[in-house]
Amino acid sequence: MRPGRHGGSPPGRRGLSRAGKHGKSRPARTARRPFGRVTCGVSLAAAAAIAILAMTPTANGAVRLADRLAAAARTLSRQAPDVPPTLADARIFAGSTAVGALFTVSSGQLGKHFCTASVVASPVKDLVITAAHCVSALAPSQIAFVPGYHDGVTPHGVWQATQIVTDSAWRTSANPGHDVAFLVVSQAGSSQPIEDVTGGERLGTGWPARVPVQVIGYPDTASRPITCRGRSKPFGGHEMEFDCGGYTGGTSGGPFLGEVDPTTGLGTVIGVIGGYEQGGYIASVSYSPRFSSAVQALFQTAISDG
Repeated sequence: MRPGRHGGSPPGRRGLSRAGKHGKSRPARTARRPFGRVTCGVSLAAAAAIAILAMTPTANGAVRLADRLAAAARTLSRQAPDVPPTLADARIFAGSTAVGALFTVSSGQLGKHFCTASVVASPVKDLVITAAHCVSALAPSQIAFVPGYHDGVTPHGVWQATQIVTDSAWRTSANPGHDVAFLVVSQAGSSQPIEDVTGGERLGTGWPARVPVQVIGYPDTASRPITCRGRSKPFGGHEMEFDCGGYTGGTSGGPFLGEVDPTTGLGTVIGVIGGYEQGGYIASVSYSPRFSSAVQALFQTAISDG
């Protein structure tokens, strides 16, 4: 399974040529272009001039020139990198207690962080939510969660994954609408559950696609997480889109948080970076499956397993 945009590639995961946000890189094909976007190499003024020339009755030579300019614009739009307008840019911050980075583990040692995850409030108090594409090619023993990670510091300890819970729609066909996983985690030498240490985000299902959210992620080349606030919007019939710059490789699995408490920093997780193109191929556009009854059922399974 190829990792999505957000996260570096764990062992055995995708290469760089087709990574989504799990290890974001330029895609082999151009990402979806929203209506009205002007691509690199063609300015708004140039596009307007082309349109005016093309529509203005004039000499045959001028008409042919307009045709050539329009053809050149179409060529540039196919060849130039797709850079959407950035409405906002994420900022680096110190982190949130319940959101952290997923690390590879080898011979009991932490490797590099490659995705993002967050603690979810539950009766068993030991569940973490992330994108399924981040973890489905790994064994639990190869994954550790470090909540609040920043600058090489593990302020709330290192938590080893003991189980990975995904649903059948993901396991059989990697259905992007089911790109969600829960991890059961524990800490060596301690019986204290992670939620008692970090607190937990509430799980929200059935939320509207248009809602104010805070999105947090760990770029795999950075030592601190990033955050951005904005409004999500519908994408297709079963997903959401969030537009904000900076969400590069490593941010897959990062939570879409609604109703964030300004005091605790905790909110309701209504999505995770994943789904379409495993979270998206460009840093300024991120996607998430919309959490529905399927995610609620998966949560109940994780509670039973936890």
